[in-house]
Amino acid sequence: MESAKEKKEKVPGVPETLKKKQRNFTELRIKRLRKKFAQKMLQKARRKLIYEKAKHYHREYRLRCRTEIRMAKMARKAGNFYVPAEPKLAFIIRIRGISGVSLKVPKVLQLLRLHQIFNGTFVKLSKASINMLRIVEPYIAWWYPNLKSINKLIYKHGFGKISKKLIALTDNTLIARSLGKFGINCMEDLIHELYTVWKRFKEANNFLWPFKLSSP
Repeated sequence: MESAKEKKEKVPGVPETLKKKQRNFTELRIKRLRKKFAQKMLQKARRKLIYEKAKHYHREYRLRCRTEIRMAKMARKAGNFYVPAEPKLAFIIRIRGISGVSLKVPKVLQLLRLHQIFNGTFVKLSKASINMLRIVEPYIAWWYPNLKSINKLIYKHGFGKISKKLIALTDNTLIARSLGKFGINCMEDLIHELYTVWKRFKEANNFLWPFKLSSP
């Protein structure tokens, strides 16, 4: 009986170092699970915010369209013509080469970021920008884009300039990382900033790489 008791007493316990490793492993696992849960909740909150923003912008665009229609109807009833506000935004495409031209033309094309044929960019219309367009008029085509065409360009041909690299806009986090400090966190924010030519138009437009379009 005594020998059996002695054997039981001599059974070695779990080493303290192993216990410490197990505790550290458990704590690390808990931290990872908490981090994963926090990221999941953050993504869920972001998706909800983007959805709410999209709804808000949709209402804003619809109200703007209805206001235009109502003003036109009121003018017709009064026997007048309704003249809409001057467009603030243009989309420009370079359609020709520039061999044998004055130095002013390539300089303006460079300022417009039209480095190659069939490159396209958005331009905020002002007296200065319209004068620039007149200088390079034989080498470009341009029009006033509507919301549908802006959406199509951004979603189908949109690339961002991230760390001086050409990156496809496949995720809203790419936009948030570069433009979040300006309140532009998703595709809907980016499109709204361009379409309305709002306060951060310059930053939003410069973030976009010149569109590479195919010949018609």
